[in-house]
Amino acid sequence: MHVRIIRAHPDPGSFNAAMSSAASTALARDGHTVSLQDLYASRFDPVEKGAHYVNRLDPDAFSPLAEQRHAWQSGSVPADVLAEIAELERADLLVLQFPLWWHGPPAMLKGWFDRVFLSGGLYTSRMRYDAGYFRGRRAMLSVTTGAPESAFGPGARGGDFATMLWPLHYSLHYLGFTVLPPFTACGVQGHGYSYEDESAQQQRLRCVLAAWGAHVASAQTLPALAFPGWQDWDAAGRPLHLPHAASD
Repeated sequence: MHVRIIRAHPDPGSFNAAMSSAASTALARDGHTVSLQDLYASRFDPVEKGAHYVNRLDPDAFSPLAEQRHAWQSGSVPADVLAEIAELERADLLVLQFPLWWHGPPAMLKGWFDRVFLSGGLYTSRMRYDAGYFRGRRAMLSVTTGAPESAFGPGARGGDFATMLWPLHYSLHYLGFTVLPPFTACGVQGHGYSYEDESAQQQRLRCVLAAWGAHVASAQTLPALAFPGWQDWDAAGRPLHLPHAASD
């Protein structure tokens, strides 16, 4: 299995960096290969804009999706995006490693989605969902938070992971990936969040790294998250099987 890790954290000494290192070590130990893209260290430009396209469809007005389709069809996709796509095509498993900021991923990671997953190339009106470009490949989120695990869940003050991670999970499903259960590492910043002393927290975080290594190494056997597919919608995109309303 070849694994592509996309890391979105500005500090190379962060716990997110330790997470991607732990994943690489665990995967290599089991005979898998790994490649890492550190979006901040590589200075990846996350802002989609006309300046990326040398062969513009319309030099006077920038329509991102139209320019993406034109670039794909004309063989003028930006070099940095082509390199990202080539790495994704090599991978059996995609891992997105990031901290939870404002109840979602850092803007850097969202911008990576905006630029890399090209309209007309990696998705079309029919090449989506369970008929997506990356069908047969798996994807997984690995997320860190400062708040402790007890603060998360339905109705909890930190929010519900299932809700906060849904946009990324659904976007990956949109692209055809089989989406695996996420791994969440909570309470990684002790200041203001944890009642542990420093040594206790360090020991706990070492256990988190070990658990994450075991989780990602088991990716080939993890059950997938469930999402609807083309067979579940009518021609207008409405669900064919609505839940029955409760009787009075």
